[in-house]
Amino acid sequence: MRGHLTSSLIAVALLASFGSSMLYGYNLAVVNSPAEHIKEFYNRTWLSRNHTGLSKETLTLLYSFTVSVFAIGGLLGSLLVGMLVTKFGRKGTLVYCTVLVFIAGALMGFSRICHSPEMVIIGRFVTGIHSGICLSVVPMYLGEIAPKNLRGFLALVPSIFICLGVFLAQVLGLEELLGKEAYWPLFLSLVVVPTFIQLMLLPWFPESPRYLLIEKRNIHATITALKWYRSKCNIQAEIEEMQEEQHSLSTVETVSVWGLMMDKSVRWQFISVIVINMGMQLSGIDAIWFYTNAIFANAGIPKPQIQYTTVGTGAIEVISGLIGCFTIEKLGRRPLMIGGFSVMGIGCAGITLSLVLQTHFAFMRYISIACVVAIIAGFCIGPAGVPFLMTAELFKQSHRPAAYTVGGALNWMSNFTVGFVFPFLQRIEGLKLQCICSMTVKCNCMPGITWSLQYPQCFGETETGAITHPLPKS
Repeated sequence: MRGHLTSSLIAVALLASFGSSMLYGYNLAVVNSPAEHIKEFYNRTWLSRNHTGLSKETLTLLYSFTVSVFAIGGLLGSLLVGMLVTKFGRKGTLVYCTVLVFIAGALMGFSRICHSPEMVIIGRFVTGIHSGICLSVVPMYLGEIAPKNLRGFLALVPSIFICLGVFLAQVLGLEELLGKEAYWPLFLSLVVVPTFIQLMLLPWFPESPRYLLIEKRNIHATITALKWYRSKCNIQAEIEEMQEEQHSLSTVETVSVWGLMMDKSVRWQFISVIVINMGMQLSGIDAIWFYTNAIFANAGIPKPQIQYTTVGTGAIEVISGLIGCFTIEKLGRRPLMIGGFSVMGIGCAGITLSLVLQTHFAFMRYISIACVVAIIAGFCIGPAGVPFLMTAELFKQSHRPAAYTVGGALNWMSNFTVGFVFPFLQRIEGLKLQCICSMTVKCNCMPGITWSLQYPQCFGETETGAITHPLPKS
């Protein structure tokens, strides 16, 4: 395996993932830490424009849209993948779409100076378009430049960088770094830094050899690219294999999304792409990344400890991603997918049970943390990267762009659903939260008042999240 892992392959995998995939992870988690600061900015701007503040429901709606508009942009970007990779190539698409990041960074970075919440929302939308494109193109590019025995390894490198992006956003979001109110525009706009590095270096590397031969029919450029990526290895056999595929596809045009849906010969592959991409997002992982701090707050974790607990989960993500990357060729794709989803299912059941019982048992808050860690670890080991790899391996060159378009669209639609709906579900659950108070202990709900055990339930919430209720005094 190592005999074929050249420095050029490693460099391209790291560079493409650093400037693209890492930004996806960063943008998933970057809104978690400054959530209250952004809400305050929205409310303050609305007050200055209309001389009245936003209601709590409206503010929740506006912030939820800010979070989830990233997924709307991602959906649009995923629909453009097929057209872009056919016209500009895999590497070319990654290079050209960097302009989107600079536009988004400028919008979000200057939003507070311009007193414009709209700039934050549009910036999130534009970064979503970039992520929607890159989330499909990077695995496609790496899968096509890698030899067969390394495709699994290289195709999971982007998933590691997604986890690194989440971890970086969590670390930079600490109060000691960029977590202060003054720094949130800078925090959101830092995405331009890795993109600039990618833009300076990636154009020097060759395009995908398979794209050059099969779609551009440029044998000279194909040989040059293969020599670059394979070093001293014999490339003749690989060229012959690609020429055979080119010959078989000579009378077949690139398949459209509709053509893919109607092609009975790939019906089961098509169903597999639908199931794994929707399952990837509907597992709820993005809700955890978007709203980690709120989840831990509801679990009863003391506020000063939440940010450090969140960073700890980010470190687990990176470690889990590395485990998946280095074991995929030994274990295979299917065991990592099934195993990862199984761990996530157990974690989801555990966190539900712990949240229900935490009013009775204080130690259940730590069970909640463990379950969140288990969900994240299970996701990063397999479901984070394997779906994109499987999409590349299940389809021929003619079907691959359409397959990535379908998988990406479903992925982002599910992402939007989870990101937009979760805060409202969390708010509804907060209204139903039970407050169990003893006869001899003052209730936190209303200072100076104690409650009898025969009245254990109370409902509602204040601006600070404390619970109030009109029960009789004991």
